[in-house]
Amino acid sequence: MTVTETQSDRRIAVATPDHIARPRRRIPSRAAFAGAATAFAALYVAAGAPTPLLVVFERQWHFPSWVLTVAFAAYAIGLLAALLVAGSLSDHIGRRPVLIASLLVEVGAMVMFAVAPNIGWVIAARTIQGIATGAATSAFSAAVVEHAPERHKRLSTIITSVAPAAGLGLGALLTGAAVQFTSSAGLIVFTALALVMAAGTAVTLFSHETAEGKPGAARSLIPRISVPAAARREYLASVPVHMAAWMLAGLFMGLAPTIIENILHLHSGLLNGATAFVEPAAAAAAGLFLGRLSPRRTIVVGATGVLLGTAVIEAGVAAHLLALLWLGGIIGGVGFGASFSGSIRAIAPLAAPHERAGLFAAVYVIAYLSFGIPAIIAGLLIAPLGLLATVLGYGVAILAVAGLGLLAQRRVGARA
Repeated sequence: MTVTETQSDRRIAVATPDHIARPRRRIPSRAAFAGAATAFAALYVAAGAPTPLLVVFERQWHFPSWVLTVAFAAYAIGLLAALLVAGSLSDHIGRRPVLIASLLVEVGAMVMFAVAPNIGWVIAARTIQGIATGAATSAFSAAVVEHAPERHKRLSTIITSVAPAAGLGLGALLTGAAVQFTSSAGLIVFTALALVMAAGTAVTLFSHETAEGKPGAARSLIPRISVPAAARREYLASVPVHMAAWMLAGLFMGLAPTIIENILHLHSGLLNGATAFVEPAAAAAAGLFLGRLSPRRTIVVGATGVLLGTAVIEAGVAAHLLALLWLGGIIGGVGFGASFSGSIRAIAPLAAPHERAGLFAAVYVIAYLSFGIPAIIAGLLIAPLGLLATVLGYGVAILAVAGLGLLAQRRVGARA
């Protein structure tokens, strides 16, 4: 560049109006990190919030019990679809556009919940909520880590791994308290969550972009599910473990309020919320504290926890004992958190960086299908078989799949 060109550039810069020359003011990185972490957790608080309300809606609107499980599972199906389609979109167009759009869609879902006149609106809101959460999950996971100051990098990875399960449990607990102590729980909870999501949108809008972007945004929308040859054996061995853990989560989150109302004959919104809180809270704690075990041992501990927890839950349901239901939820939750985190730690190093998106997509397909589809099937079986027989049969299926998972882990461990 010549001296003349430099002087010319300086004259142009001086002549440029301030509102063009100055970049938009951004919030500090520390505030952006805190805001991203809070908004990420709030997405899952919102996901857990409807659980205690579904039985309230059932009493108000008098729909069949199987519709309740459809309303529960619609979230998982919407989330899975969005995760597969938009999971890597933020790598191409940046984190902020994906997060802002997802949070605005989430605000819309919260408004739909707040004003829902019937169960059809709730199912639609639940589906839209799943789509928003699925589209935002991978972008938020990356943004939280990328916004974190260097000394908080480890904290950021803990947040991204613990927030989903902890948020689900906390959302159910808070809504249960609202049901117990207010007469307008849905309006209060979902209005508050809409405001939180709107605040998260504002924070994201004024945060700096952490991804440079790259070509291929349209191509990234094509779902890709692939398991690299190096990870195939470990992945196949983890499939029944994932299935059992997520089936148990679907049983506990989807049917626990119905079990309390119709089998244990206890009518308390707070109790419903607290029961739904137990399993995901234990899962979050397990993911936090079992990280020092080897991946294989963590998976085995987790699968054993799912097996034992399911057996205790079955005993609690059969004996009509809430204490056993809670104990089984805690044991099963520890199993869920351990088995899932251990499986991810086992297979992730076996894939090259460009193969990981397809591999994680394959993991989440199994996870969310196991979370949603069995719950819908169970709901359809309640009318012909009865709730007690359906729950016990669901538990037997989990026990069988968890047993297969332990056998598969033993075989893979012996070969290794």
